[in-house]
Parts: sequence; C-alpha cells; structure tokens
Amino acid sequence: MEETLLAQLVQWHEDDEFAKIVDRIMEIPEPDRDYTLIGQLGRALNNLDRYHEALEQLLSVAGQGEKDPIWHYRAGYAYYYLKQYDQAVREFELADQLEPGDEAVQQLLGWSRRAAEREVREQQRFAAAQAGESTAGGSTVEPFDFDGFWEDSDYARKSYVSDPPTDELIASVEQELGYKLPAFYIEMMKRQNGGIPRDTCFPTEEATSWAEDHVAVTGIMGIGREKTYSLCGELGSRFMIEEWGYPDIGVVFGDCPSAGHDVIMLDYRASGPEGEPAVIHVDQEADYEITFLAKDFESFVRGLVNEEVFDTSEEDKAEDLRKVAHGAFSPLLAELCGNVTEIDNVEGIIRTICTEIVEDKGHFSLHADERSILMYDVQFWLYTKSYPQTNRAEYLEVYSKMIAFGGEFGTGGYAPSFITDWLDDRVRQGSIIERGGVLSFTEEAREALLHRLNGVTVPATGNVAPFILVEQENGGVSVILSVGTYLADLFDTRADEGFEGNGYDWASLAAVFLEEQMPELTGIVHFDPEADMFCAYSGNREAILGFAAGFKQACEDEALIRDLFSRAELD
Repeated sequence: MEETLLAQLVQWHEDDEFAKIVDRIMEIPEPDRDYTLIGQLGRALNNLDRYHEALEQLLSVAGQGEKDPIWHYRAGYAYYYLKQYDQAVREFELADQLEPGDEAVQQLLGWSRRAAEREVREQQRFAAAQAGESTAGGSTVEPFDFDGFWEDSDYARKSYVSDPPTDELIASVEQELGYKLPAFYIEMMKRQNGGIPRDTCFPTEEATSWAEDHVAVTGIMGIGREKTYSLCGELGSRFMIEEWGYPDIGVVFGDCPSAGHDVIMLDYRASGPEGEPAVIHVDQEADYEITFLAKDFESFVRGLVNEEVFDTSEEDKAEDLRKVAHGAFSPLLAELCGNVTEIDNVEGIIRTICTEIVEDKGHFSLHADERSILMYDVQFWLYTKSYPQTNRAEYLEVYSKMIAFGGEFGTGGYAPSFITDWLDDRVRQGSIIERGGVLSFTEEAREALLHRLNGVTVPATGNVAPFILVEQENGGVSVILSVGTYLADLFDTRADEGFEGNGYDWASLAAVFLEEQMPELTGIVHFDPEADMFCAYSGNREAILGFAAGFKQACEDEALIRDLFSRAELD
C-alpha cells in the first residue's frame, strides 16, 4: 500500500471522517486490498457502527491477524457491540496476551466479561420463569383489582387513556404491530384503555441505569392510535423502535421516567408473534441492555409495587446537591467557562442555578421549566462564544458533552426534543438568528442573558464543604454529608472498636461536638443519620447554619476533632 494513501487514511481517522476511509478503500479492487487496508476498513466500519460489515472484513484476514493484537482488538470491538460477548472476551483476552497492559483492551475485556456474566444470569432467570406456571390464561390466582390499579389525573386522561378498544381496533393494531397482544393486556385495556398505574416500580435482581434494585414505569400504553402514548400513537411502539433504535423483538408498551432512554417491552423472541411474550426492560443508556422482568404481562402487572418501597428521594436529592455544588465540570464546560470575561464567577452562577433546580425538583434534570430554559441559554451562549461558526447540527451534536453527559457535574441523560424545541422557540422569537447556517444570539438577547446572570446571587457556602446545606419547605435547613471519604483516617483510629465512619458514627461525633462546643444548641439541632449519610437538621435556620460552620471548623482542626472523637460512643 502506498505511504501517501496510508497517511491520508490516518488523517481522515484523526478527523473522524470515517465514511471517507470506507469510500476510498472500497474504490480499490478487492484483490488489491492488502492486510493493512482491510484492517483500516474494519476500524472505520466499527467507528461508523457498521459492526457486521467490520467483522466480515476482519474475518477475511483472520489468518494474517492471528498474532496481531490490533486485529484481535478490532474483532473484539465488533463482537462487543454486536452483543456477542463470549466471542468479544476471547478476542480481547488474545489481544491482552499478545500485548499486555493496553488500557483500552483491558477496559473492554472487563466490560465484555461483565456483560457475558450478566447475559448468563438473565438467561437463567428467563428459563426459570418460563419453566414455572404461567398466570396467563386460566389464572387460578386471586381476581385482579382493575379499578384500583390506575391513577386518575388530567395528564393520564390527556396523554394515555382512550375509549375501550373494539375487537376491530384490536385486530388492526395487532396487524400493524405484527404481534398478538396478551389476553390479560386486552382484558385490562377493555376496562381502561391505557393510563398511569398507582404502583409504578418493578423489582429487579440486576442494576439498571435507573436504580440498583428496580425499574420504574411512567405509564402503560392503550390499544389505539389516538393518544400520544398509545401502542400505535405518535410516541408508540413503532416510533420507539424505528426512531429511537429499540430492538425489533416485540412491542414497547411502557415508557419510563427517563424521557425515552429506557422502556418496558413485550418480548416475543421465545414465544413467537402468536405466543405469550415475556416482559423486559430495555436500557438505551447501556447500549440497549435487556433485563428480564416477568414471564408474562399479568405477572408484570401483579408484581408492580409502590415507589415508597424504593424511596431514596432524600438521599438522591442530597447526592445531586453535592454533585451540583462540588462535582467537576466536564472538560468542555470547564474550557468554555474559562473563556468568559463578561461576568464574574460564571462557574458559581451555574452551580447556583443548578442547585435551585435540584431544590425545586428533588433531582438534577433539565426539562422545559424556566430554570432549565435558562441553562439551555447559558450553554448555547458559552459554546457559541468560544466557537462562533457553529451550525445547528454541530450544536445539537456537541450539546451532550457540556452537562447532559458531563461526567460528575451532569444530569446523566437528556431528551433531545427539549433541546430542539428550545432552539426552535428561540429562533421563532428572534433571539437566536441564523446567517449562512451559523447560529448566534442577537446582541439584545445576549445582553439580556448577561443581565440575568449578573443578578444571580452566589451564596457563600463553600466554607462548609463537603457538608451540604439543604433548604426545607418549612423554612428550616438540613446539613448533609455523604460519608465514606471525608476524615476516613479519623475513624480508622478506632476501627477495632467497631467505628466504620458511617452516618451513625458521624452522628456520635457530632453529638459530642454539640454537647461540648455548642451546648446552647442542644435540643435545637437534631440528627437523623443513615448508614451512608450524616444528617443534622433544625427548624431554626440560624442555629443550623451556626452548627454547620462550627462543626466544619472543628473537623478541620485535627487536634480538636481527634479529642472530641475520643469521647464519641459507638451507636
């Protein structure tokens, strides 16, 4: 192969122009493509998510690649994203043996092993459930309370609930979907055709992107086409499969709180399109990872439990408050903030706005509310200030790298429609203009945004970090600490007595501090620890703020805190 051609292919790879690599190599007659060219072609196809084609090319030179760690890496990469995890493990192990210590190989090897093990566990659960007695058809369990199952709300009636389906409509929907719906599903929809369950959580034995031990369903789609969330509606099953990329193995019937990033499906792989499907959770955030839930739809419905069973809202809120207050910005967001000269402390302003979002919602997420829209404006201004030649497609592509998937300081996901709707609204309002394909705020819109940001008061709470102050609805304040790292060495000094540095141990230390250093607050400041969290609270705002400042100061005084800890009693 000519050196100039190889240099061009390498440059295209560095510029992420993978399609050009494929097109150029495919122009070369197949008999004239050598091992190096086919390797470059396989890599480019992998980067274009064309894994079947990549593997086909790589396997055509498998003999030459037998002792080449790069060949095994590229083949393993294709196998991994084809979800053929055992083959991926084999290839990554060979790559690691041929060239030990490569971090990318070892990372993908670890992922492949975990995915292969998880797949085995899922198959075992599925087989065990199918071997058990099905509740579908001729059920001998107690009658189901259809009337008590649904939540009654304006939103449910507007978005989910349709008139009961006729037999003709059911047949039409089944034909469009390509699957026969479960008898229990049809019976349920004839009583109420779609809606929001009162109990929205289903326990799992595997962790998902939603939780360690359960998944949540927002609503169950009715049989029809009329409502947005109906099986053949605007955001129905075919839309989620064709537009969002969910596997074409059944019917999406349940949406989840992630705004499209995970769903609940009827899975017909084992039963065939006429049989009784299993119920699965599909997680887009984990490359459409499948988690088995129930052997049939009725078992799924009967297995739903109230969210209070898994209520971790206070802990989740505390963690999100910690994240927005102290979490590291993504490299891109940090770069953009570093270019700001128009306002002071833009990082503090962003953290303050996001803290208000968490206080209001109980979690860190951006939707279509006023503060979220402000954050959309801020991100757009920051990016187009540094990259003034940005067009629409480029901005929508880069958006997720600022906050949505920004690492520690990030929401962990987003609904693209919120961003496109915001952008369309700003263009329609005339505050964002497009010239020659390039987007920018108008001068008036930019000045209005800067004026609003300059009006944000950044609280001086850094002196109590890593403790977090949480405002309560009753006007009081809580002081929270996620335990485990802060002053870990202190608790290690009495580990032989049973101290672990958990939330209860911190409460014991805080009690000694309160009694000896701030006795006037005894009975005013209270403690409510958990295993992984220390919490102090009071309805007296001044008292808890004084405690927080004093306790943090004591924690930073090594001699004082060790003396206080010597009198702490194990709970």
